[in-house]
Amino acid sequence: MDNSLSYRRDPADALLSCALEDLTLLYHRRSGQTHMVISPVPELLDRMADGATVTAQALHDRLAQDFDLGPADEALAEIATHLYALAALGLVRPA
Repeated sequence: MDNSLSYRRDPADALLSCALEDLTLLYHRRSGQTHMVISPVPELLDRMADGATVTAQALHDRLAQDFDLGPADEALAEIATHLYALAALGLVRPA
């Protein structure tokens, strides 16, 4: 995955979330679909809530303030993979 690609989350009211223990349900208003996700997806989306475009590196930096992400190269690859998958679901958009 390309770590330099930028992504943007839809406005906050476009995605409703409900945490159920380890699962989070995400209702995407635009598509009418509900997605069941686990960590780190809710954390990624939370760090994108300001509406700005972000790269995997920017998300890594934000997440590293609260979590031990391990080796940076591995964490960046995982974050980039998650962003790509979230874009495929329509939960984030390439910028």
